[in-house]
Amino acid sequence: MFLFTKAAATLLAVSLTPAGSATLTLPEPDGPYAVGTVAMRLVDRSRPDPLVRSKPYRELMVSLWYPAEHTGQVPAPHMAPLAAADWDRRSAPPMGIPKGTVNWAATATHARPGAPGDGRAGNLPVVLFSSGDGGPRTLGTTLVEDLASRGYLVVTVDHTYEADQVEFPGGRLVRALPLPSKLTPRVLAKLLAQHNKARLADMRFVLGQIGGLRLPGGLRGAADLARVGVLGQSLGGSVAAQLAHDDARVDAGVNLDGAYVGSVAKTGVAKPFLQMAAQTHTRENEPTWKSFWRASRGWKRELRFKGAAHGSFTDLQALLPQIPGKTPFGDFVGTINPQRSVAAQRAYIAAFFDLHLANKPTRLFEAPSERFPEVSLIP
Repeated sequence: MFLFTKAAATLLAVSLTPAGSATLTLPEPDGPYAVGTVAMRLVDRSRPDPLVRSKPYRELMVSLWYPAEHTGQVPAPHMAPLAAADWDRRSAPPMGIPKGTVNWAATATHARPGAPGDGRAGNLPVVLFSSGDGGPRTLGTTLVEDLASRGYLVVTVDHTYEADQVEFPGGRLVRALPLPSKLTPRVLAKLLAQHNKARLADMRFVLGQIGGLRLPGGLRGAADLARVGVLGQSLGGSVAAQLAHDDARVDAGVNLDGAYVGSVAKTGVAKPFLQMAAQTHTRENEPTWKSFWRASRGWKRELRFKGAAHGSFTDLQALLPQIPGKTPFGDFVGTINPQRSVAAQRAYIAAFFDLHLANKPTRLFEAPSERFPEVSLIP
């Protein structure tokens, strides 16, 4: 029998602000540690910006999520204020959410900004997170907060000029470059290849910076760069695979429902790798999945979530069902129960990284789980 976690108790809580906008909540992490977070601007002066060639350097925003001491601080917001306002104006309406329906700036994380690290967690395996194409780093918060609460240092990355909006210190907002007027399959493939290349360079740069970052007290020296994983959704999942293939520093990777872009589609990987799929995403209708799977020679598993859609593997899974009214969001998050979807994703991702980065045994990948009947183990 499936037992709801404490995340389920808060997942569908909804309140209305005086102005009538819905305030949405994220599920609480399930791990034993409180969570801290730090947002940072990183600058790579070794290369011009790959998407705006006139800019002589690459500028990124990242967030660190980590096990922290309990503090009385107000939790960090899910989205920075200017980014939240821009999301309301530009990103939400195409999903059928009229401007002003949701107070996006009011959604809070469960992480305290700059909180001291919890020394009881010891050395922390490192996981990099990359979102879907066009998605801001904030859309992975539900999963990365949970990993941090279980003893991981997670670094989420915004890919500037591709993410819908990136807010930098000082109140500077950078939007994504406009899309081509005609998104033919050929144009789209070229654009994804460009974004893929830029992201790979971004992730390698960020990974190289972690050891030298100024971290909160109690966290200095805690990042264990001998144990590194990569987690990504959609295009971020393809980047996770390519980075695992190309970079010797990476030990394992997870792809959340992403098709593969670039050479890794044919080479596969020789490192532990986990694929999570929406209900209709299969190796038969996704050629890159079939070629990747056949070529991969390391430990590998594929999971399919009954009733899940592509956006189920983002924070939209937790947030969209809370919006009042009868707006159908099935195209984005499917029909799967949101609480169960989040709980299952968290359990499998944590078990995977525990197994391959922390050497903690698990039986979760040996056979279908009675705890998560919505999840199929695909041979």
